[in-house]
Amino acid sequence: MQEQFDTNLNPVADHDAERSIIGSILIDGESIYSVAERLRPEHFHSEEHRYIYAACEDLMREGVPIDHQTLRSRLQANGHLDDIGGDSYLSKSVSHLPHALNIKSYAKTVINLYTLRQLADAGRRAVNIGTDMTRANDTDGAVRDVEELLFKIHAATTAQDFVRLSEAPSMLELTRDDRIGEEIESENAPIATGLSSIDDYLGGLHRSDLVIVAARPGVGKSTLALNCALNAADPLNPNGKKKVGIFSLEMSIDQIVDRMAASLSQVDISNIRKKVVTTAEKRRLDDAYNRLQNCDVFVDDSAIQTVWAMRTKAQRLKMMHGLDLLIVDYMQLISGSMLNRDRNRVQEVSEISRLLKAIARDLNIPVLACSQLNREIEHRKSQEPRLSDLRESGSIEQDADIVMFIHRDDKFFSEEEWNRRNPTQPYPLGLAKMVIAKHRHGPTGELTLTVRDEWGLFSSIEYVEDIQD
Repeated sequence: MQEQFDTNLNPVADHDAERSIIGSILIDGESIYSVAERLRPEHFHSEEHRYIYAACEDLMREGVPIDHQTLRSRLQANGHLDDIGGDSYLSKSVSHLPHALNIKSYAKTVINLYTLRQLADAGRRAVNIGTDMTRANDTDGAVRDVEELLFKIHAATTAQDFVRLSEAPSMLELTRDDRIGEEIESENAPIATGLSSIDDYLGGLHRSDLVIVAARPGVGKSTLALNCALNAADPLNPNGKKKVGIFSLEMSIDQIVDRMAASLSQVDISNIRKKVVTTAEKRRLDDAYNRLQNCDVFVDDSAIQTVWAMRTKAQRLKMMHGLDLLIVDYMQLISGSMLNRDRNRVQEVSEISRLLKAIARDLNIPVLACSQLNREIEHRKSQEPRLSDLRESGSIEQDADIVMFIHRDDKFFSEEEWNRRNPTQPYPLGLAKMVIAKHRHGPTGELTLTVRDEWGLFSSIEYVEDIQD
């Protein structure tokens, strides 16, 4: 059985295909442009071919025409001409009778075989992890490490070349459907949050978008995310019946059930937890729990998650049950990659935001992720959040399609302090300002929502568009 994991016995490779790529480039130097997007030196199994292709890449980047002489000179300058077998090996590559028009096919073969070698190597490393007795008390970590090995391979093989406009999914959908101009149900339709002011402003949560909801602790980012999840999944809502996944790194699934039941029944969440409710509230709660049973909401409340493991789980959920919306609560609780322990936290959060965006694109779903804000906001004269307040932001602002901040003055000021500072303005109890600080597809601005903390419920009242360039 051991031979199955020994990749040195019969390495999976096609040296003829590798040599054909080199020969094709020597015959037509410009043919490298058709494969350079995806083909890299490490894809070659032969060390000699890796040296040659790397030299070809160097010439391409410098704008030097690639032919026998320029390639020979570059290999000699790099000290690799003798390593490949000298000038005669280049001549043999051309005499191998490759056809430059077939270089994409050769490259596909080489990349596919490289992927198989990577899988074999991952299998060997998985066996080492699985037979390491020191990891007996951390099997979850062992599973995550193996998942990361596999999905790093997957991420490396999903690169896409240019696509003609006429082949875009949206164009193909239009040409397939005769009812152009009519409002038709589509798997690409945005997901309604159930909050009319947000849906009107954003047009719902669009597929493949990464949406960030950020706030200081206790302001309501988890509440808003759960409201959106419930509204999307509730079959009684006109735009409901969606399948929603929730990664809850802070709350247990039972806490989520109680919060959703409170918002549906409008029963004080503290009374639900203490199990002190009136007869009328009990009836409303029973109705709420029955309603929740008909919602396709799937919760993973693992307290420790890596984004690679989350990607695996989300893909599996979509394959098995379907997935229309993914909630992540919250970003800063996600663990960094187990394979990159030497990086700082800002780099880790940057990787997390980049991969959350990749999940949204790969699964064609909106990903709504909650994020913390820095403490500096509490020391400013104005506590209204800015993009620079995103905690450990890294590339969060860059990767996100939409960034929404929740700001509540009643969480920063007591009524007495507010009246002293703002004698002519009423105390904004239960009012939340939604600041659309980034909107890749439209204007930024502000919305006003009401909040009932005891029910865990946001509601729309109005919105005022403040278009910015």
